[in-house]
Amino acid sequence: MNRAPEPTDVGPNAIDADAAGGVESPPLSTGFGSFGGFEPARESSADMQPERSAFDVCHVGVVLRAVLFLHGVLALGAAFVARDVAGWGLLLTEASGVGMPALLCWLLTACLAQRRLARLPIGPQWVAATLAGAAWGLAAWWLWGELQWAASPRAEGLRTLAVAATGAAMAAAFFHWLRQRARLERPAATTARLAELQSRIRPHFLFNTLNTAIALVRIDPSRAEAVLEDLAELFRVALGDTGAQAAASLRDEVELARRYLAIEQIRFGERLQVRWEIDPQADGARLPPLLLQPLVENAVKHGIEPSPRGGTMRVRTRVRRGQVEILVANSVPQQASVPGHGMALRNVRERLRLMHDVAADFRAGRDGDVYRVQIVVPL
Repeated sequence: MNRAPEPTDVGPNAIDADAAGGVESPPLSTGFGSFGGFEPARESSADMQPERSAFDVCHVGVVLRAVLFLHGVLALGAAFVARDVAGWGLLLTEASGVGMPALLCWLLTACLAQRRLARLPIGPQWVAATLAGAAWGLAAWWLWGELQWAASPRAEGLRTLAVAATGAAMAAAFFHWLRQRARLERPAATTARLAELQSRIRPHFLFNTLNTAIALVRIDPSRAEAVLEDLAELFRVALGDTGAQAAASLRDEVELARRYLAIEQIRFGERLQVRWEIDPQADGARLPPLLLQPLVENAVKHGIEPSPRGGTMRVRTRVRRGQVEILVANSVPQQASVPGHGMALRNVRERLRLMHDVAADFRAGRDGDVYRVQIVVPL
């Protein structure tokens, strides 16, 4: 299958129709319908986890927000003293030449020393954060002066004090924001939300699988046993403790998808054709548990099941530019399946956002006679 142009990004309101071949399944038919009293406990495991460290800045989303905040402050400050637009641009450039290296060095320091800093009481944490901001501010100012062939700022006592105070103030503002972020996004809240999203499974899939196993018991007991083993593994992951299972490897997710498709292969026979293109170098990528299974389930339900002739499915993983790309593609039947509400794809998107923030990318859409779901996550 030749690779088609990249699919367009699909927003939360755009995936209700045209999912996996034209439409999505109803809310209780997406692979994540509520399943009675088998929902795993949430509060006990989540409440025992420590609060997220305020120095946990090793994320692309945090760095981007910090850079935008810094440039916003610098732009406003330059506007107060600039006489015209050209002067404002020059002042902003000079201020960025000092502020950006100081900010990036402060974030790098916090990232590398986050474990040690997290063990300190809150008072020393504030002291460490502000002193690091003052030190990196002075270092960036001195370097900028040297590059501009200016006099060393160490000879200008008042300006040196102003630079150190500004660096400390900015660092204090960043640290305060990081503390509030850690409180709002503590593991208990995230784990509870992940538990809500991951503790659902489609009831009629269970019944269909059990009926398949019952039909095989008399004619092929060994295959019936294999079906029940695959089903047990699916339920072990689906009903597992999300507190202890905060992330799964891509390798485990692929193995789980293979088990699911092995069950469906018994139902559809030659109507279901699957191509696996698995890159072993991508196996270590971390994903929310049960992320890949609902995507292949959607492909079967909307791409294979409605077609009397069946169809083909393609599952590909690969490493590209330091990131892992995951592709689930299926042929689109001529007759569309029953319309739905796009719950499965929204579920996958939200869990990716909770785990990887802006470092993950999710795209889904129809490309000719093929429906593609593409995910990009950090390696």
